[in-house]
Amino acid sequence: MNKNEIMERLTDVFRDVFDDDSIVITPLTTSADIEDWDSIEHINLVSAVENEFGLRFKMKEVSGMKNVGEMLGIICERGKNV
Repeated sequence: MNKNEIMERLTDVFRDVFDDDSIVITPLTTSADIEDWDSIEHINLVSAVENEFGLRFKMKEVSGMKNVGEMLGIICERGKNV
């Protein structure tokens, strides 16, 4: 699976978690760009992404993610079988 396909799946997860079909994410998207993205929703988002891609993020990865691009990078790196 390539980065574009992963971004499409991530977009679907974001839209589902935040219940907003108008969300468009890019690698530079941060929590400041999505109105309802707070610490609680971050946990829900991480869980939903893990379920979608069949992987588990390490705690240091979760706490260190600054934008969608970093999440994408981890999925690409660790999710070879996604």
